[in-house]
Amino acid sequence: MKLSLDISVPSPLWRRLPGARSIARETISTAAESCGLSENGDVSLCLADDSALRTLNLRWRGLDKPTNVLSFPAAPVGHGGDSPALGDIALAYETLAREAADLGVALADHYRHLLAHGFLHLIGYDHETDAEAERMEALETKILTRLGVGDPYAREVVGG
Repeated sequence: MKLSLDISVPSPLWRRLPGARSIARETISTAAESCGLSENGDVSLCLADDSALRTLNLRWRGLDKPTNVLSFPAAPVGHGGDSPALGDIALAYETLAREAADLGVALADHYRHLLAHGFLHLIGYDHETDAEAERMEALETKILTRLGVGDPYAREVVGG
């Protein structure tokens, strides 16, 4: 499988997390491998701020507040191209940093968690029911374990 990750960083706040791009590449790659993805795909990642995520959250979810991560799965288009788009992930630095501090976890670890969470949404996972949530949380934990990060659900719930 060949996964392409296009990363845009419109917010300078992300300079506070050294290696954010390489962490994203490693995390998304590990998530794809952990899920057994065999087809090529393109993912777009936007490292933004609370203002941008608030705007997106209002437009697409009707919620006038910032959030930690948003995922926008691509519409299915068949098998015509070599690298079909999987979708877009956007993260807000301030919310991510605030949550990491509140939880007492490393910023990079929380970032990895939200990247994995967002990626799973792109490939069809959700947490609308208890069964779906358990399945998604188990996969997130598996991905993070492979990256040397502890079980995030020992301390939090993500994706509200």
